Amino acid sequence: MKKILFVINTMGGAGAEKALLELLKRWDATEYQVYLYVLMGQGEMIGQLPSHVHLLNAEFSSESVLSSKGRKQMRRRVTKAFFRNGNWFGKLRYILLTFASMVKRKRIQIDKLMWRMMAEGSRRFDTTFDLAIAWLEGGSAYYVADYVKARRKAAFIHINYEESGYTRGMDQDCWSRFDRIFGVSKDTVERFQAVYPQYRDRTDVFPNIIDQESIRRQAKQPGGFSDEYGGMRLLTVGRLTWQKGYDIAMEAMRLLKEAGYKVRWYVLGEGDQRAALEKKIAALGLQKDFLLLGAVANPYPYYAQTDIYVHAVRYEGQSIAVQEAQTLGCPIIVSNYSGSKEAIGEDMGGGYNL
Repeated sequence: MKKILFVINTMGGAGAEKALLELLKRWDATEYQVYLYVLMGQGEMIGQLPSHVHLLNAEFSSESVLSSKGRKQMRRRVTKAFFRNGNWFGKLRYILLTFASMVKRKRIQIDKLMWRMMAEGSRRFDTTFDLAIAWLEGGSAYYVADYVKARRKAAFIHINYEESGYTRGMDQDCWSRFDRIFGVSKDTVERFQAVYPQYRDRTDVFPNIIDQESIRRQAKQPGGFSDEYGGMRLLTVGRLTWQKGYDIAMEAMRLLKEAGYKVRWYVLGEGDQRAALEKKIAALGLQKDFLLLGAVANPYPYYAQTDIYVHAVRYEGQSIAVQEAQTLGCPIIVSNYSGSKEAIGEDMGGGYNL
C-alpha cells in the first residue's frame, strides 16, 4: 500500500481544518495508508479524525489553540521546538531577521514569525512516503519541503499570498521542493503566481470540500439565536483576528444604527483579538448591537435563522463559511477578497460583492 502523509499547522476549528477532514473522510483506506502530522500537536478538531488515518504525533492536546489554557500549551510547545533538533543560533537569527523585516513593513505577525522555527523543531521521521502533502502555507510547507522524505511532494495554498504577510525571505525557496502546488480558488492561484511566477507550471486549482448533507442535517438541530430579537439579524462566522475585518464591520454597524435601521450583528468565533474588539464595541456604543457569542459546536442553526450572512474579511482564499451559508440558502454579503467573485459571482446568485 502506498503511504500518504498530510501535514497541517494545527487542528483548530478553522476552515482549512474542516476541509482537510472532509478530504480525509473520502480517502480510500483500502489502497492507501494515510498519516497525519500536526506541527503544533494541538487542536479541538482532532476528535473528528477518521479512524483509518494514523496520527503521528506522540503527544496531542485537544485544547483549542484559542483558549487561555490552549495558548499556554502552545507557548510551551513553541519553547520545546526552539531547543529540539539543535541549531539554536540559526533559529534565533531567523526570528530576529524576520521580526526586523516585519517592523520595517509595519506588520508584525507572531504566528508567521514562529512557523519556520516550529518546522525545524518538529519530529523527524525515517519513513519515506510515496506522497507528502503540506495542507497549509507557512509551517506545514516549510516542514514538508525540508524535513520530510517523500517521492513526491504537494502543497496547498488557502490564502491570498500577496496580502497574507509571507515573504520570500520567510519561505527560503521552500516552494522549489514541491512537485505540485494547489490553490483553493482560481484567484488564490493567481495571487500566488504573482509572488512566484517561476512556479506557474506547477500550480493548479483544488477547491475546498464540504459535506452539504451533514450541514443541512445539523442546521435542523436545536440551537441558534435565543435573544428573541425582532429586527434584522446579521451573522458572521470566523476567528476573532485582524484578517477577518471585524473592526471594519463595527464601523459599518455604527453607520447602520445612525441611519435608524433595526439590526443586530452576531459573531460566532473566538480569537486573540477579543479584548481589543470588545473595547472598540464599547467605544462605539454597540454593546447591544454587535455581539461576540464565542465559538459554538454547531453554528448551522444560526445560519438557517439569520437574515443575511456577512463575510467582511481583509483577505481570504476560499471561505468555508461562505460555502456553508450558500448551502443553507442564506443571502450573502462579502468584501472583495481573493476568491470572492468565484464564490458569489453573478452566475452563482445569492450574494453581493462590495
